Amino acid sequence: MRTKQLSLDALWKSAVSQKCVFNPDDVAHLPEAVRRYLKHAMAEPLLQKIAPRTAIASAVRLKMHGEIKLKNWIPFTAEQVVCCDRGFIWSATAWMNRLPIVGSDRIIDGVGAMQWKLLGLFPVMTGTGADITRSAAGRFHIELMLLPSAFCRGDVTWSSPEPSHLQASFMAQGEQAKLDLSIDQAGRLKTAKLPRWGNPEGAEHHYVDFGAIVEEEGAFCGYTIPTRLRVGWHFGTERFESEGEFFRATIDDAIYR
Repeated sequence: MRTKQLSLDALWKSAVSQKCVFNPDDVAHLPEAVRRYLKHAMAEPLLQKIAPRTAIASAVRLKMHGEIKLKNWIPFTAEQVVCCDRGFIWSATAWMNRLPIVGSDRIIDGVGAMQWKLLGLFPVMTGTGADITRSAAGRFHIELMLLPSAFCRGDVTWSSPEPSHLQASFMAQGEQAKLDLSIDQAGRLKTAKLPRWGNPEGAEHHYVDFGAIVEEEGAFCGYTIPTRLRVGWHFGTERFESEGEFFRATIDDAIYR
């Protein structure tokens, strides 16, 4: 199935439901900070964790709203499916000068693409190719924080250089992920970052620190995930707020399968 032909509904329906459930004993071998991060939800359903006996989901479907920066901040509403095995589709409508711009960003089965049209008819931004795919893979890696069950897989390697920081390494969408998470003493997620392929300055593509600040959290279907985020390039530097931040989102609903 070609990427551009796959709809958001089709991606959601393709997700395979898992029969296994989350067991706290499954994380007993992990570093203390990782256990604290995961077990935080075992007592109460808070951020980015999995409550005991929650079915291990392979996909999440999200509804959200927020602002995206295209020279100026403009409002958007969106729906997204993140599928652990296949990728993601983010389908949105943004409003510029009261006119709708409709389109999607995606990576499916290792192929990335973007397509945006004014009034849903006139192309304003399209993209395919190796650079788009590599950049979309980085976005997929960081957005797995909305699908915490992905971090329970055996192919994720964890380390904890200090009590407030975790590092997860794994391969997904043909790219090696090096995801850095910061947590508080209770295990709540505060930030997520990684080196992501992109060209925020408009020059040649290269790896740039990319990340998200988590401002609020919420529980859905036994999972607790970020529900208010600020996202952008040059994460962890002064340039983040002045020029790197371009996406602010509030998650309104999430369902898992």
